[in-house]
Amino acid sequence: MISKIDAALERLSALHPKLIDLGLDRTFEILEALGNPHYHLPPTIHLAGTNGKGSTAAFLRAMAEQAGLSVHVYSSPHLCRFHERIRLAGTLIDDETLISLLEEVETANAGRPITFYEVTTAAAFLAFSRTPADLLILETGLGGELDSTNVLDAPAATILTPIDRDHEQFLGSDLGEIARTKSGIMRSSTPCISAQQQPIVADMIAKCAQDLNVPLTIVSQPQSGTATAAFRLKLGEDIYDCPKPSLFGAHQIQNAALAITALYEAQRHGKLTINIDAAIAGIAMAHWPGRIQHLQTGLLAKQVPAGEFWLDGAHNAHGAAALVDSLQSLSDGKWSLIVGLLNTRPPQAFFTQLQTIAAEIHAISIPDQPASLSAEEIAEAARSIGLKATPHPNLDTALKNLSNKNPVAICGSLYLAGYVLGQNGTLPE
Repeated sequence: MISKIDAALERLSALHPKLIDLGLDRTFEILEALGNPHYHLPPTIHLAGTNGKGSTAAFLRAMAEQAGLSVHVYSSPHLCRFHERIRLAGTLIDDETLISLLEEVETANAGRPITFYEVTTAAAFLAFSRTPADLLILETGLGGELDSTNVLDAPAATILTPIDRDHEQFLGSDLGEIARTKSGIMRSSTPCISAQQQPIVADMIAKCAQDLNVPLTIVSQPQSGTATAAFRLKLGEDIYDCPKPSLFGAHQIQNAALAITALYEAQRHGKLTINIDAAIAGIAMAHWPGRIQHLQTGLLAKQVPAGEFWLDGAHNAHGAAALVDSLQSLSDGKWSLIVGLLNTRPPQAFFTQLQTIAAEIHAISIPDQPASLSAEEIAEAARSIGLKATPHPNLDTALKNLSNKNPVAICGSLYLAGYVLGQNGTLPE
């Protein structure tokens, strides 16, 4: 039986023929009809980028909460349940509050064309404006300049995670233009913290910051750690010893450094009050499902013959490269990979990154995803660059045909990661 929440989401999804239609006019219109809740938010850190937004947001939340702050979070997509997108003062939104907000937005919209993401962003802003908190962590969904979250006059800080080509059907393939679009979340006199970027991206970010009078901080690779610290980070005139990130992978040090620098800069510019010394301990406490996640228990984990079972939402070439680095640090041998991919990007670019570690590819179509490539298309793309690949009708069949000797990783899409967590019985909380 369909729930009231699912029914409301289905009705709202039907109000616009396109899933994605970038622009801010409809968002401003619905927010005005709701009393402009985006003018009544706590200090906000706004994130854009191609990879690492979710992990950086997870570090921000863990560090802020460790320092005693109450934290809202808006992120997308969800893995298993829509509720994951809206966290109110530390807790996932409950059924009653969510359905009430969706119905309120539906009434205010009065049947006008509006995308699913615009509706849900408006509902999130409404929730955030009504529940007290000390900080809002706000992720863009796609792009930056025309993303529905980009309606704030003066966030506490903005963050640009690593930027690369992705969603090219919406953002194009010009890397400089993609960087300009994502830099659209910058605001005059508001600190922006950027990861180290490719030269063309770095140049565009610097130009946008200069044009808008934005204080720009580039977070370089942190210094090596000591006997008691995983890495050291210079903030202002002080050096901070930082613990090992709880999220797995060498790239998470950069994400953690981005997060702590953003909190520091927001405080330095008078936008946020936080104890940085206390916050740093939160680096070791972040949690972000579906990103280099070790599945040690659960219904699916019991079926993996090698015993080593990992899950990651990497879905583009940049993410696949980070995944390879992480898997190589876990095992110096080859991996059996179960892969499902969407048709929104060339699959060969993803598989090229996996060549060094892949013993075998087990291809599946992502269940309930119309944009998924078929198992046959995925297998053919892998074979086209010399990988051994077999298509399977479903995940269970792929698991039954795994090698008995290799560790196993599932990757290719966050939608696939969510499906796996659901089937494994380990839903995000």
